[in-house]
Amino acid sequence: MRAVNQLRLNPLTGRWVTVSTGRASRPGEFAVDQSHPKGDPASGCPFCPGHEEELPPALETYGTSGAWSLRVVPNKYPAFDGTGEMKVERLGPLFAKAPATGIHEVLVLTPEHEHSWADLDDRHTGLVMSALRDRLEDHAAAAGIRYSQAIVNHGKAAGASLRHPHGQLLGIPFVPGEILEELSGFRRFDGGCLLCATIEAEGDAGHRVVSLDDDVAVIAPWWSGAPFELLVLPIDHKRHLHQSTPQSLVAVGVAVRDALARLRTLLGDVSYNIVFHTLPHRSNDPFHWHAHITPRVHSIGGFEQGTGVPINIVAPEDAAAFLAG
Repeated sequence: MRAVNQLRLNPLTGRWVTVSTGRASRPGEFAVDQSHPKGDPASGCPFCPGHEEELPPALETYGTSGAWSLRVVPNKYPAFDGTGEMKVERLGPLFAKAPATGIHEVLVLTPEHEHSWADLDDRHTGLVMSALRDRLEDHAAAAGIRYSQAIVNHGKAAGASLRHPHGQLLGIPFVPGEILEELSGFRRFDGGCLLCATIEAEGDAGHRVVSLDDDVAVIAPWWSGAPFELLVLPIDHKRHLHQSTPQSLVAVGVAVRDALARLRTLLGDVSYNIVFHTLPHRSNDPFHWHAHITPRVHSIGGFEQGTGVPINIVAPEDAAAFLAG
């Protein structure tokens, strides 16, 4: 069957679903084993040095002395691909669809096959954040891209298909439901910026703070829905990630690194997802960009799937105390 990239509207929720049959060709797809993907030694890894020709030509290459430190390449199995504004077609009252146009890129975070974000030094962490900023700037200038989502999946349980440390950046033609809900939260809050107020309130309370300095706060939020869920908040209030100062970007990257290293020390090499939330392109709504870290240490049951109500078996106060040491 020919690969299909298509958006289909769920009329029950009003959210778009992406149908991308070509992504079933990704390495390890449908694997039953949920441990970390270890079946791709560095000798055969397409992200390792020496295998650059196995990937599409790089969009960006960062490094010195002829050796790359980070590469950005188009995803070989894109969920979103093609240009143009989103055009919805309705096939009667129930079936609405649109082409899944957009951008899907891979950020190869380091040449080191066995490293992860937790192993990066400060300089390299700043390089990763600079690459995110640069790519988001490009996405913001692209016609038809409404929102860009940066993610890092580590471990099979978090959706990683290859062990080599990498992230993904997807530019999509609509604003997803998760971001719409956060935008609604900012609009409902009547005390200035919702996340600036969160930093101040959590700093005063102290019970859920993992780390806090002049540049960045890492907290186990009051509303944590998963064990050891973390929220990483730049102190410098910016709505768009790509408009942040270099100092703030580096500080956030280092805080993410330190949090992941602490999680690994205390919990082992658990799977996790990192997602960066930023204001949709060409929007002037109130927002404060931030990152979510969600370790995958607890499976999601039928109640949570059926209701959308998480059951967190570790109180955020306990998680923060454990991680802060």
